[in-house]
Amino acid sequence: MALAAGAALIGCAHVPTMPEPLSVESAGQVSVNGARGPLSQRETSALLKRLAAQTPEADALQRHLAIEQVVAGAPLYTGNQVTILRDGEQVFAATFAAIHAAQHYLYLEYYTLEDVQHDGEQLGELLIARRQSGLQITVIYDSVGSISTPREFFERLTAGGIQVLGFNPINPLTRHFSINDRDHRKLLLADGTIAIIGGVNLSSDYQSFGSGSEPKSGTREPWHDTDLEIAGPAVRELKQLFDQHWQQQGGAASALAEGGGQSGAQGDQVVRIVGSQAGGALSPRYYATLLSAIRSAEAHIDITAAYFAPTHQEQRALIRAARRGIAVRLLLPSHSDSFPALAVQRSHYAALLKAGIKIYERDDGILHSKTIVVDAVWSVVGSSNFDHRSVLFNDEVDAVVIGNQTGAQMRQFFEQDLQHGQPIDAQTWNQRPLSRRLRERFWRLWETLL
Repeated sequence: MALAAGAALIGCAHVPTMPEPLSVESAGQVSVNGARGPLSQRETSALLKRLAAQTPEADALQRHLAIEQVVAGAPLYTGNQVTILRDGEQVFAATFAAIHAAQHYLYLEYYTLEDVQHDGEQLGELLIARRQSGLQITVIYDSVGSISTPREFFERLTAGGIQVLGFNPINPLTRHFSINDRDHRKLLLADGTIAIIGGVNLSSDYQSFGSGSEPKSGTREPWHDTDLEIAGPAVRELKQLFDQHWQQQGGAASALAEGGGQSGAQGDQVVRIVGSQAGGALSPRYYATLLSAIRSAEAHIDITAAYFAPTHQEQRALIRAARRGIAVRLLLPSHSDSFPALAVQRSHYAALLKAGIKIYERDDGILHSKTIVVDAVWSVVGSSNFDHRSVLFNDEVDAVVIGNQTGAQMRQFFEQDLQHGQPIDAQTWNQRPLSRRLRERFWRLWETLL
């Protein structure tokens, strides 16, 4: 009955078909924005030369920049500082530090929002204290993702003067009722100058550990995840996405910070923010960007995916990449908080292994990261999973970082994570019991819902 109800919720939703990538020549000249607006063609050329000097894959870099400009539909910004944050300890430390440092306003938007603690400090108490000091604070949480959070927490925030809004309430009498369309974003934005985005929810799943990756005695196994801390001009795009969400959900305009949230140059990283919105004009952007990067790869594709249920075009793009000599590697969970998702993930292995794609399952905790590195020059970190749901139903936000500085770091972290992964051998996999095959095939029927 639950599956039948879910199928009804899908209705006429279909994964969009993305055309094959354009040529570099048809994509036109690359345009880049800086802290003061669009760069001149001379400034852009100088930037591209600097980026090319960082990597032996200069042609790959130029190709990714040119093609993505067409498909992403979002500006490319230079002048950013990008810091990779690994697992809950680093993300929580950066999050609490940003809340303490905010001077004018603070935006929080999370699929799962709980009264977490870091270094002996409770999130709720900190937010209320900052609001009492005069900081404007606005919060969006997903009504399904945060369904286990006590209502008292949100009531306490509201009583403390914080503007709080539940995304698509699960009350059928409300205007924005929807069970299937969810706000899957994880975003903190402070003063329009610094942002933290990625896969980490403000959830107790991430706070059961001390420093490093070893869990404290008697606690659950660790959750492994990745966020980016971004400072610089690209942050203004995140403010626009948050403001749009707030207004679409009926939030009062007075709760939003005034001004464009613009930030001066903080570094030399090139970043594109890609916001996706279920059923809206932004819906295909991340999907198109991802397919473009895979199709344009020239050497390497490294994917870490918490929930791997690729669309037909995603799987075909990976297989075609492997067959033309691209080294494609997938790091996936060996166990998950979603058993059906794990079964669907494994139902795709046979075709991928046959094409020469290398698959590893990480077994030292719950893998929740959503990261992709292509040719060590194109990296993406965000909330989008490698699945149908992130294309069809979820509102997501992801950051694409162009250049070898972040790309090389991401690839180094991928190599480190592979040390905790067990390779899947094609011959052994094809000899797995029939019962497992049938279970995988059953859940494959419902992969659009997972």
